[in-house]
Amino acid sequence: MRQLVGGMLIYCFVVVLLTGGFLAFFYTPGSQTVFYDGSYAPLRGVMMSEAYESSLRITLEVRGGVLMRQLHHESSVLLVLGAAVWVLLGRLRYPLALLGLGLVLLGALAGYGSVDDLLAGTVLGSIPTPLWYGLHLVTALLMGATLAISSYRQAVREQ
Repeated sequence: MRQLVGGMLIYCFVVVLLTGGFLAFFYTPGSQTVFYDGSYAPLRGVMMSEAYESSLRITLEVRGGVLMRQLHHESSVLLVLGAAVWVLLGRLRYPLALLGLGLVLLGALAGYGSVDDLLAGTVLGSIPTPLWYGLHLVTALLMGATLAISSYRQAVREQ
């Protein structure tokens, strides 16, 4: 059962990686304040960060942007839930599983921080957006390495 959940985690991670790659082409991780001049009329002229403006542009103007953002988000949620189940099935005794869960949670927090919408106005909102984005990318790389190492160890154990 634990191997099945580990396989699902790899597939979810691949979806998160592919959708994140698509979104990265259109995302600007800036914390400079700009005036919104996009297609959504009620927000025109409103001051916002470059990161939030680019996420609005992805959502409203990029073909398939909403779909990619939703796929990225929902796959990330599945990744968090799957990592929690993966840890529980291992009865909390596998350090890689605990590391994976921590990385997924940190990556999710960094993802929200890099868009600069949910953390704005909080203590965490004072951290610059490019730092959040960098942390998001680093946790993704570390999560990929953790999944690869864990899958290899699981395969060796079953031989």
